[in-house]
Amino acid sequence: MIHRPEPDRGRPPPARPAAGAGASRLSGRDLLRVGSLGLRSRRVRAALSALGISIGIAAIVGVLGVSQSSKSLLLAELGRLGNLITVQAGSTASGGQAAELPVTSEGMVSRIGPVTNVTETGSISDVYVYRNPLIPAIETSGIALTAADETLPATLGAALAHGAFLNPATARYPVVVLGTEAASLLGISNLAHPTQVWIGGHWFTVVGILRPVKLETSMDSMAFIGFPIAERYFGFDGHPAQLYLRAVPSQVSAVAAVLPATVSPESPTGVQVSFPADILQAEAAAKGAYNSLLLGLGAVALLVGGVGIANVMVISVLERRSEIGLRRALGATRRHIAEQFLTEALLLSALGGVGGTITGVAATAIYALSQHWKVQIPPQALYGGTGAALAIGAIAGLYPAMRAARLSPTEALRTV
Repeated sequence: MIHRPEPDRGRPPPARPAAGAGASRLSGRDLLRVGSLGLRSRRVRAALSALGISIGIAAIVGVLGVSQSSKSLLLAELGRLGNLITVQAGSTASGGQAAELPVTSEGMVSRIGPVTNVTETGSISDVYVYRNPLIPAIETSGIALTAADETLPATLGAALAHGAFLNPATARYPVVVLGTEAASLLGISNLAHPTQVWIGGHWFTVVGILRPVKLETSMDSMAFIGFPIAERYFGFDGHPAQLYLRAVPSQVSAVAAVLPATVSPESPTGVQVSFPADILQAEAAAKGAYNSLLLGLGAVALLVGGVGIANVMVISVLERRSEIGLRRALGATRRHIAEQFLTEALLLSALGGVGGTITGVAATAIYALSQHWKVQIPPQALYGGTGAALAIGAIAGLYPAMRAARLSPTEALRTV
């Protein structure tokens, strides 16, 4: 008789294998390796596809960087010149054009409490500046002769390129200061040697040449002489054509409100008050609109780059059907196939985003330094550029990845 061992009823049955223990697994490292396979095997195609994204990102980063760099300079200029006010003759009560301001204008304005600086200029008509008496009278070169006092550079923030401006002593003698454009038209580049010009039948010695005046570009083509010599040689009546004044920044509006009545109590409507800083603000608004246009073009380039990536990924799926079928037959899941192609699209767009960001930063730095600006690139341009590229890549690669995942092993292998 054969004795069979009785089963050990106290021993637990052998454990079943955990669900999915034998299923295909794809680690993050393997995912990057298989995701970059298409890029490594088709390098030229990958580079051209990434170039589309790179151009869009470079345009966006460059526009934001250049805009920020120029904006910082513009805001600094506004802070320095924002309290400058200009007063000139406007329309009279009868609708005519007022020819000049009262002689007492500068003294009256200087009594306004918040006013810190004030200067005046006077126009001298029918008198022109020539290099010598042999120049035909008709060839005036558009150089206007203007009477000015010694406080003009300090009030306007103007600087001298050569020589010095007028002072209480030289204003009484035949000396002249030229604007930068006037000096160029007269062929005077420096004052290394004594230089004279011919004005209204008199020789005037050039004692200074101004640098370009930021807010009053008309002064670049002017020649400035003192009020005393203008009265003695050309019969100037002393009435100023313009007043330039600075006020406490917080009181600019209040000062502007009382200026017409202060300058001309008899005819306040004949006085026109303006803020030259408005020019800079208009320039800032114009740059903002221009930047919006460039950002729109960059976004279009980015969209075109995304379409290019989607097209490349669809072609890649069609070309690699045998690879997809083989991987599915060896146990790869639909999710793994989708992750592979989505990773490939993300890597492609990341390469374009990084390359575009570097290109945009380099272009911004080169342009800003050439303009003597401080290089400033907003953080959103750096992070947003790469982030936008990844988002475009994810959207562009989603459809090809889903299409690859839907292929069955038999269908993919049958089409080899």
